[in-house]
Amino acid sequence: MSKVIVIGAGMAGMATAARLAKAGHRVTIFERSNLTGGKCRTELIGDYAFDTGPSLLTLPAVYRDLFLKTGKRIEHILKINPVDPAFVYNFADKTKIAFPNLSPGEVSRSIESTLGPDAANEWHNLMQRAEHMWDVSRGPFVESELKSIASLARRKNLISDLRTISPFMSLRSLTSKYTKNPYLSAIVDRYATYSGSDPRKVPAVLLTIAFVESAFGAWHIEGGIGQLAIALDERCRKLGVEILLNSEVSKITFEANSATGVVVGGETYAADFIVANADAEIVYKKLLPPKLRVVKAERKKMAKATKSLAGFTLLLGLDNSRVSNPPPKLPHHSIYFPRDYDAEFDDIFIRKIPVQDPTIYICSPDDSKMAKANKEAWSVLINAPRHEAVGGWDWRKEPEKYAKQIISKLDALGLRVSERLDVMEFRTPYDLENSVAAPGGSIYGTSSNGAKSAFLRAKNSSPLKNLYCVGGSAHPGGGLPLVAISAEIVSDAIARANL
Repeated sequence: MSKVIVIGAGMAGMATAARLAKAGHRVTIFERSNLTGGKCRTELIGDYAFDTGPSLLTLPAVYRDLFLKTGKRIEHILKINPVDPAFVYNFADKTKIAFPNLSPGEVSRSIESTLGPDAANEWHNLMQRAEHMWDVSRGPFVESELKSIASLARRKNLISDLRTISPFMSLRSLTSKYTKNPYLSAIVDRYATYSGSDPRKVPAVLLTIAFVESAFGAWHIEGGIGQLAIALDERCRKLGVEILLNSEVSKITFEANSATGVVVGGETYAADFIVANADAEIVYKKLLPPKLRVVKAERKKMAKATKSLAGFTLLLGLDNSRVSNPPPKLPHHSIYFPRDYDAEFDDIFIRKIPVQDPTIYICSPDDSKMAKANKEAWSVLINAPRHEAVGGWDWRKEPEKYAKQIISKLDALGLRVSERLDVMEFRTPYDLENSVAAPGGSIYGTSSNGAKSAFLRAKNSSPLKNLYCVGGSAHPGGGLPLVAISAEIVSDAIARANL
C-alpha cells in the first residue's frame, strides 16, 4: 500500500486519514498547531464549555458512515441528541417563529399559527422545490468530484436538471417567486450565510440547505460538538495514523508535475500521495512555487472567487444566581434578525466594516457537561467582514469595543446579559486566521456568490499529480457534513489512482 501525507488535522484531514488507514495505507498527518480538529473545537473556560466552531451537526449520517466504515459505530462513542426546536427565529417587531426539529409538518403548522395559512403553504412549496433541488444536485454537485462544466453538460437529464436547479438565479430571486412574506424571506436568506455568502448573489440551489436541515434535523453532541473532533482523532490513532502536532509544512515538493513529499522544519518527507487539508489559498500560493505552471489555472480561478464572510464570536458564561428572577433559558439555537438585513450584507461585502446592526445567533446548549446548574454557556456568532489590514477591516483595531456593542444589543433585546455576566471572551476573524490558518478568518474559504462559484473552489484532484485538496476551501464546500464528504471523495480518488 501507499505512503500518504496529510497536511492539517482538521475534520476533513482526519476523516481522509481514517479512511485511507483503514484501507491499509501508511498515513502521517502534519498539523501546525498543538490541537487537532481545526475549527471544530469545544473550549473550556472556567465553569463553562463553548463550541467555538460548528455549534450543531446536520446530516449525521455522513459521520455515522465514516465511523462505521473505519471500525466502530459512532453511537458507541458519542451521545448525539436531536435539538428541539431546531431553531427559534426572532424578528425586530417581536414576531417569533419556532421551527420544530425533524418534522416538516410541524414547521408548517408553526408558521401558520404565527403568519397564517398562506405563509405556511408558501413555505411548503419552497421546501418541495428545495427537495427536488437536493435530489438533482446531491449526486453530481455534492457527492462527486466536480471536475468541469463540460462533464456536467454530458448528463442525460441536463435540461430538466437545469430547470430544477436554476443555476443563474439567486437565492433571493427564487424565494421571491414563492413568497413575498418578509419573515420567510429573511429565514431563507440566512441559509446563504451557511456558506459565507450573500443571498442576493448566491445560487438558488443553496435552498437545499433548508431542506436538509428540515428533513435530516439539527443535532447536538453531548459535551459539545468538539467531542466529534476528539473521537475522530482517537479513531485515526487506533487505525495507526501518525499525527505530528506543532509540525508546520512549509513546502510541497514535486518532480515532473507530480507531488513527491513535503518539507517540515527543513526536513523532507517523501510520500506517494499528498492530501492538503490546508486552505487552498495557502496550498497554491505558499506551499507551491509561484512559477509552477501546472497550477497556474487553479491560482487564477481562486483569484476570481469572492472570499467568504468571517465571524465575530462572543463566548459568554452567564451565572443566573447573580440576579433575582432570571429570564427563561433560551432554546438551543436562537436567531435575532435586525430591521434591515440587507444592510448587514452591504457592511460585510461592500463597506467591509463590522456590521452595525447585526443578526445575532446564540447557541445555548441544555447540556450539563457544558454549564453547571443555574449557569448558561452561550456561543454568540455575528457575521463579519474578513480581516484585511489593507483595503478592508483590521480586526486588531478595538475588538473590545465591538464586543461591548454586541452585549449592549443583547441587553436591549431583554436578555439581561450584563447583570449575569460571569465570563466573557471573544474571537475575531484575525484570531481565526492565526489559530487555524484561515486567510482573513474566512470561515469557508471562498463564498458561493455567483453562478460559477462552485467551479471556482479548489478541485479535489489537483492539476499537480498525486496532490489532493479536502476541507472547507475545496469541493464541495464548508460545514461538518461537506468536509467529511470531501474526505470520502478524495479517499476514493486515491484508491482509483493506486490501482
